[in-house]
Amino acid sequence: MVTPAAILWDMDGTLVDTEPYWIEAETELMRAHGLDWSHEQGLEFVGNDLLTSAGILRAAGLDLAPDVIVDRLLTAVISRVEVAVPFRPGALEFLGAARAEGIPCMLVTASYRSLAEAVVAACPPDSFVGIVAGDEVSAGKPDPEPYLTAAALLGLDPRDCAALEDSVPGLASAEAAGTIAVGIPHLVELDPLPGRHLWSGLEGRSPADLRALRPRLSV
Repeated sequence: MVTPAAILWDMDGTLVDTEPYWIEAETELMRAHGLDWSHEQGLEFVGNDLLTSAGILRAAGLDLAPDVIVDRLLTAVISRVEVAVPFRPGALEFLGAARAEGIPCMLVTASYRSLAEAVVAACPPDSFVGIVAGDEVSAGKPDPEPYLTAAALLGLDPRDCAALEDSVPGLASAEAAGTIAVGIPHLVELDPLPGRHLWSGLEGRSPADLRALRPRLSV
């Protein structure tokens, strides 16, 4: 078996730098309803599932139904992605190296399928074999379900899969699922816990850098 047997990618903040798009969308929505919203508040959303984020906006005074909030945020972010997909440095090169080695990649995102498909469409053909989206799981990150689902769809043991994550909830999800999880902090810090694998970025990295890594013994 090729090592790792698969690479499970987070999307926002890991594959693409769409977090600023989300913060802009949240700010526009809040201000359209006469409510203040700051960049710092937006950072608290990084890695959350969308309904959790909608609940935070409602708690801050936004008087809209959660599904309406999610729909408006998604529409705003997708419109930005359709203009420009801001790939993270080294991400496309890492994807290409995985494809050349025959390592399947799966996208595992808290975002909904509509946005995930827009991002995958901008990637080179055959970059991803599938998507596990936030609107297709019963429990989102930090629950392990998204990564367990991805491994199951591939017919693999999660311990044979590597996961790339940039957020606190996402990394917790990947670790709890038992994957070989790598944290790549971007907008938020990730604690350097014992046994945790942290990279500064994907530039200069390849699947070869995953081969010597092992899952954390405890999470």
